[in-house]
Amino acid sequence: MALISLRVSDEVAAEFSVLAATHGGKSALLRRLIADALAAPAPRISTLPVGRPEKVTVRFRESEMRQLAEVSHQRGMTRTGWIVALVRSRLASPVQHSPSEHDALRAIVRELNRIGGNINQIARAANASVLQGRAVEPDLSAIQEAKLVIERELARLRNALHCNADYWDGRR
Repeated sequence: MALISLRVSDEVAAEFSVLAATHGGKSALLRRLIADALAAPAPRISTLPVGRPEKVTVRFRESEMRQLAEVSHQRGMTRTGWIVALVRSRLASPVQHSPSEHDALRAIVRELNRIGGNINQIARAANASVLQGRAVEPDLSAIQEAKLVIERELARLRNALHCNADYWDGRR
């Protein structure tokens, strides 16, 4: 197995250690982050901005400004940050999740990974039973419970994406 090492500031290392403590340790979190980065679909356009930023002025009515303030506050973003995220999502840049959406999506991915592990264990046990000549009798209550967990996680995923800027473009 290969070893990857890197240097970071003491502050970043301390913050990462605190985060990693709730995610199975530093190595486990780093492995998960690397796997996520490698599994991420390639962006449709360059993720690196080209050229210097330019200012755009947009005018909104007072009621729209209140709505912008409310929506951006709910997402934990500034109005400008939310508007930029919305525009970038329409230009096919990578999605820009709010911190709470990011946390919700990470929790959903963890739960779905656990479900996948459970399904693999069930398949392995069923295959072993068949090879030994025993009949496989499914535990319908366990299957129903798994179905409910999957439905709950899908609902959480839909909720996390519902207010995201790119959710409005019909990709749902």
